[in-house]
Amino acid sequence: MNPLTTIKTTFAVLFFQQIIFAQESKKETAPQYTIENCVNHFELDKATKTKVGYQYWFADKNFTHENTLKMSIVEPGKSTHAPHHHPEEEFFYILEGSASFFLDGKTVVVGPNTSLYCPPNAEHGISNAGNTNLKYLVIKKDLR
Repeated sequence: MNPLTTIKTTFAVLFFQQIIFAQESKKETAPQYTIENCVNHFELDKATKTKVGYQYWFADKNFTHENTLKMSIVEPGKSTHAPHHHPEEEFFYILEGSASFFLDGKTVVVGPNTSLYCPPNAEHGISNAGNTNLKYLVIKKDLR
């Protein structure tokens, strides 16, 4: 076998080994989806306490391919953070309470069964405008 053919063959073998290794690594880190782990009932003892209430992740970036689903509960008069922006679009769905929603310089107060959309890079924020806990879902694409 001539030296050029040997080099080409060696390169091809190494290249395909890298592809196979990458595919096997992906398989090891991807979750195995079952009916048991695809159904998630809220459990208060698994919620994370925050400075303004608590949050519960129904699906986070380690479980899904792109999207996350979180429930936030915010005490009266508080907000999870100041208005901000990020490259991901985001949805809020108000379950209980009264929310003050800020989007690009304007604010509106809304109640239960209302969805709020935040386009990519839009400055936005949400806070509790009522005197009971605000409970809402957050749906966001994870742009790893």
